[in-house]
Amino acid sequence: MKKLYIVFAISIFCGKSIAQSTHKLWYKQPADYFEETLVLGNGKMGATVFGGVNSDKIYLNDITLWSGEPVNANMNPEAYKNIPAIREALKNENYQLAEELNKKLQGKNAESYAPLGTLEINNFHTGKTSNYYRELDISNAVSKVSYEIDGVKYTREYFVSAPDQIMVIKLTSSQKGALNFDIHSSSLLTSSSELKDNVLALNGVAPIHENEQYTVSLAFLSNKERGTRFTSLVKIKSTDGTIVNSDKSLGIKNASEAVIYVSVSTSFNGFDKNPNTEGLDNKAIASDHLNKAFGKTFDKLKQSHIADYQKFHNRVSLDLGKTTAPDLPTDERLLRYADGKEDKNLEILYFQYGRYLLISSSRTLGVPANLQGLWNPYVNPPWSCDYTLNINAQENYWLAENTNLSEMHLPLLGLIKNLSVTGKVTAKTFYGVDKGWTAAHNSDIWAMSNPVGQFGKEDPMWACWPLAGAWLSTHIWEHYVFTHYKNYLKNEGYSLMKGAAEFCLGWMVTDKNGNLITSPSTSPENQYLTPDGFIGATLYGGTADLAMIRECFDKTIKASKVLDIDADFRGKLEEALGKLHPYQIGKKGNLQEWYFDWDDKDPRHRHQSQLFGLFPGDHITPLKTPDLAEASRKTLEIKGDETTGWSKGWRINLWARLWDGNRAYKMFRELLRYVDPDGKKTEHPRRGGGTYPNLFDAHPPFQIDGNFGGAAAVAEMLVQSNENEIRLLPALPDAWESGSVKGICARGGFEISMEWNNKILQKVTVSSKNGGKTTLICGSKKQNITLIKGQKSEIVW
Repeated sequence: MKKLYIVFAISIFCGKSIAQSTHKLWYKQPADYFEETLVLGNGKMGATVFGGVNSDKIYLNDITLWSGEPVNANMNPEAYKNIPAIREALKNENYQLAEELNKKLQGKNAESYAPLGTLEINNFHTGKTSNYYRELDISNAVSKVSYEIDGVKYTREYFVSAPDQIMVIKLTSSQKGALNFDIHSSSLLTSSSELKDNVLALNGVAPIHENEQYTVSLAFLSNKERGTRFTSLVKIKSTDGTIVNSDKSLGIKNASEAVIYVSVSTSFNGFDKNPNTEGLDNKAIASDHLNKAFGKTFDKLKQSHIADYQKFHNRVSLDLGKTTAPDLPTDERLLRYADGKEDKNLEILYFQYGRYLLISSSRTLGVPANLQGLWNPYVNPPWSCDYTLNINAQENYWLAENTNLSEMHLPLLGLIKNLSVTGKVTAKTFYGVDKGWTAAHNSDIWAMSNPVGQFGKEDPMWACWPLAGAWLSTHIWEHYVFTHYKNYLKNEGYSLMKGAAEFCLGWMVTDKNGNLITSPSTSPENQYLTPDGFIGATLYGGTADLAMIRECFDKTIKASKVLDIDADFRGKLEEALGKLHPYQIGKKGNLQEWYFDWDDKDPRHRHQSQLFGLFPGDHITPLKTPDLAEASRKTLEIKGDETTGWSKGWRINLWARLWDGNRAYKMFRELLRYVDPDGKKTEHPRRGGGTYPNLFDAHPPFQIDGNFGGAAAVAEMLVQSNENEIRLLPALPDAWESGSVKGICARGGFEISMEWNNKILQKVTVSSKNGGKTTLICGSKKQNITLIKGQKSEIVW
């Protein structure tokens, strides 16, 4: 598909023409902090590039390198025996006792995503640096650095290839023989490096144990007999220099061009395989990738890399109309934007950067993007850099289907399949439910599904929550309804959805009014305040639980109808849906979060799980349920707009679903508010939720879910859909009065391209992947269309 990039301002910098861009991040200085770096990835291997002059530091990651080993799902086999006592305490309104007893429904904490290693390219320069320039071009997933010293121009070019499973770095100098550098390789994990046959090798092992408070015990870093093994290999190719080495480094002298090849691999062999005794041969795999790539030229590798990447990236283009913003480096653009200035191309860049990050971090089946996507430099990363299943892992994938990256959804769907295996044991042993599967607050590469909390040591408000399976199951339906891949639904997806629904049926009980509720129940990470002043999290009939169960049942019913199977089970779900405790509107006009009309301990809490039915669910809408939609609006107003990065991403989508484009846009601008790198002191001390200089989301600290949620929200403002209709420009803000978009996907297997002017739709083109009918809606106008597979229909609105 032809790329549409509209250039409005041209400037000359560092001897080259640079546009105020929709597809480049660029800077006038190297990165000093992680939150200033430029990141590359092929969905398995990740590289974090600082771009220094005398020393260029590159963090390496492999998405399959985690602490731990396959989980013992049967870790607390009699936990479920505590449930009757918890329910009895709740029945007696002894919430403090219920809170303490709920801790007995806890198991181990999740494992941690680990850093693989660090490459340092030490350049032997003397003299003053001038004309420094650093960029990441997300239209081709290539990063570049250039600078001059004493009249010599030096350049570096970096990419991480999916076709060849290799990182490539090309270094050049404008003066013959001026290129002199060496490379060191190290790791924070237990490892050793050696140089043999001009290959610099680093071999090590990840720790096997996750401690309390999201930390890895140093004592376990020295255990070499267990855990996931890893390898990184580095080799240099040069036509005019001399390769030199020592015991611990590899380098080159007197060259004008050199290409560095970097290969990484681990012994991870699946969530249920011991990575030590049943692991893959990480050394052989890394060597094979290196040798095959080394036989190819830089240009050949780059060509294959770009072609592979662009087949995903180029599916969607966005134009938001004329801009008068000046050409500035990305960090300066963010600061200017934070002052309220217009920069439509920065908004496009942020949207496409979210898509870039998903392509780059989510291409390994069963191992989805984690809290930091793919890029983690810490042994003890924030929140273990795990899969937090009460919002964060799911938010990572809100843009997968609607921004035309359905293939990137598959790693999450694979994790769901793995969770269904361990989750069957969790359902029985922690919750006493014999049918179905579930998962809880946290998970990891080993598909851990138990509630966390270190066996009773942690607070139930975050540790005790068993509804992740219900939420995750809706992703299966989303994948089907966007793609209409019926074989996937039939052969794999439906059974997972059914299992999640079976658990919910077995977990619910009847309240005093004869309605079905969950007991015990928590609302993710939030706490209530009782009229007598008790602060707790354990209750029954939480709105979030029931919203997710509604959505799970509704989608499972629809799936059974599509496949024309399981009529009896479908009937059970339909009956249960009719008996669920209904939504309640509180005294403040808000959608109640708790069974009773109690206040939150923190009225502006970052989670808004009770609004699940509005987004990402779809059973609350301004048309179908106006009272509940209005109560949702009131809830958002009470919570306010100031919150963490990922929460802003969620709230933008919620405002979009309320068809309030201007409020959604206000929060979108706030999501792009400049935040200083962690640890950096500047004259711009903005440290709340927002965006770091490299466009990473600031929770703070860095969490990638805000990037993904924010990008998804842009698409949600432009197109909303269900199985029967597609709404065009449902939440278009005044700021985007004219523009166009190509390639946005809609449910029903449709793809949308459209143009608008003065906030009025001008033209829309609809194409169908598998054939079908839908109704297009824009404002008060509707149009029914029916298309066969592959057909396009262009409509002048």
